[in-house]
Amino acid sequence: MKSLFLLLKAAKLGKVALSGGTMLLSMVTYAFVSGWRYAVGFVLLIFFHEMGHFVAARQRGLNVGAPTFIPFVGAWIQLKDIPHDVETEAYVGIAGPVAGTVASIACYYASESSDSRLLLALAYAGFMLNLFNLIPISPLDGGRITAVLSPRVWWVGTPILVGLFLWNPSPMLIFIAILAIPHLLSTMGRGQANALPQDYYRVSPQTRLSYGTYYLGLAAFLGVMTYQTHQMLGG
Repeated sequence: MKSLFLLLKAAKLGKVALSGGTMLLSMVTYAFVSGWRYAVGFVLLIFFHEMGHFVAARQRGLNVGAPTFIPFVGAWIQLKDIPHDVETEAYVGIAGPVAGTVASIACYYASESSDSRLLLALAYAGFMLNLFNLIPISPLDGGRITAVLSPRVWWVGTPILVGLFLWNPSPMLIFIAILAIPHLLSTMGRGQANALPQDYYRVSPQTRLSYGTYYLGLAAFLGVMTYQTHQMLGG
């Protein structure tokens, strides 16, 4: 029993070390590009976003791992339990952008009180990062949220993703597009959606209206704040 306890304790410490180690690695990597102050702030903004997902998943009784970071990709938390229904998936999905937006607002007001362009730049990065994540296509957060309306909404995110790539070609956008293909195919009766119970997407109209309102309100707010902070930084 003692040996088993030590193994379990070591496993937990290993998970913490993995999360903390990848977080530190991201900070060091970004520091070479943007300086260590910006790097620390940017990674912390990502951390707050991911912790929003983590706390929401725990609130819904889901087994979830600590955040893992990859430089220039972002971070994710591993859901070890499948959400019980699409409303749970939407709840966990929207919690990340909400937490990230709160952290970005804190940077914004701190920049005003201290007249810090660094904090303003971090606020802009946070607003833009969370707005990007709201693109309605799975596996982005926006896809998980809008699934409560209908998975077919993911097709709305496709031209947005294509437009972003044409405007600013990025390997990350190609990576997201590849991950999105199985999800898009599932809306046509093929792929992973068929493995879900038939009542997985069954929610009340009130629930759809609530999440639709939250989603559009958050996206509109982030759009305004992204534009405003971009202008304040001099375009």
